Amino acid sequence: MTALKAVTASSVARKPRLMVTVAALAAGAALTLSGCGAGQVSQTANQAPAVNGNHAEVEEISLRNVHIVYPSEGYTNVKGGKALVALSIVNNSGTVTDELTSVTTDLGQVKITPPAGQSSVKLEPQQTVVSAPAEHSDKSAADSHGADSHGAQPTGQKTADPEAKPATIEITGLTKDITPGLTYTVSFNFKENGTVQVQVPVDAGTEAERHESDKSGPAEAGGHGGGH
Repeated sequence: MTALKAVTASSVARKPRLMVTVAALAAGAALTLSGCGAGQVSQTANQAPAVNGNHAEVEEISLRNVHIVYPSEGYTNVKGGKALVALSIVNNSGTVTDELTSVTTDLGQVKITPPAGQSSVKLEPQQTVVSAPAEHSDKSAADSHGADSHGAQPTGQKTADPEAKPATIEITGLTKDITPGLTYTVSFNFKENGTVQVQVPVDAGTEAERHESDKSGPAEAGGHGGGH
């Protein structure tokens, strides 16, 4: 009987140690998993996020998909050169006509060219005016002709003629290089509705247009980071 009690007592004494060991192993596994989670995720590590234009409101005016266009013919986006701002301007008023009188930024002097056949960038009630490169005018109009935040088309909204040459907003004599991934302050001044300041992102271009840096090494197989 004494020997049996001794064996039972010894087994009970070992149980706390066993539980502590298991708990320690579990804690170590949790730390390892959280460390991997802090690194790159294999499915997204090599994906470049799409750059969407910014939105802004001032009184009855809505600005949609405001962005600086990726360099194309005639536009360099580098210091001393030119850049092009693209957006759609929506006049939500049902009765009052407005006008884009000027655009200002510390990036350089801004030149506004009205749509074909117009002397200024006028916004009739419930009308959308597009500023974009000619080759993208159809897409810009289709993407943002007065659509609200849910993509719905306002009732009675007038849209610009997709065959007409759009307005252009050019920043000339750039004071600095314009870099994708950054935003730049641009102010839009309207005759009736006042001024709205927008943090404007830069279009990073398509995959074919992007250039990898010579300082960027190849991605590891599987896209894992941190050696996990």
